[in-house]
Amino acid sequence: MKKLEDYVRTIPDFPEPGILFRDVTSVLENADGFHLAIDSLLERLEGVSFDVIAGAESRGFVFGAPLAYALGKPFVLIRKKGKLPCETVSASYELEYGTSEIEIHADSIKPGQKVVLVDDLIATGGTIEAAAKLIEQLGGEVVKILFLMELAGLNGREKLKNYSVDAVITYEGK
Repeated sequence: MKKLEDYVRTIPDFPEPGILFRDVTSVLENADGFHLAIDSLLERLEGVSFDVIAGAESRGFVFGAPLAYALGKPFVLIRKKGKLPCETVSASYELEYGTSEIEIHADSIKPGQKVVLVDDLIATGGTIEAAAKLIEQLGGEVVKILFLMELAGLNGREKLKNYSVDAVITYEGK
């Protein structure tokens, strides 16, 4: 039986020399790989009490929505600034060169709701940290942050040290 890691394509020297790029599209493009990814994420939610799953644009949608469907939970979108049509709250976060901003509908998380945040990859942790702050700003509680892959060499967990963080696959490098 194949492991999830067997479905992840590694591309050397992308986007720059010395980097091993972990390509999630190869998981999605294989029905067995995608099924294994969702099942592996579901396993990590066993015993976790929560009300809502939220996903960060865009690959957080790809993995979060099937989890919400399988568990009968609502799914909340966290998007890039200017993409949501109703009243929003926003948070900025640091990029390698500059800043970016994400938003959530102001009415999508109710005070006291317990939220699981989902994304495909944790690198430096900036995007998902901003997402967690949005949920908390709306009165929600982030009870778990779940990733398909982690690049441990970029120390994203350190930025998220106040949260329960889990990843299906951990790569030691960058």
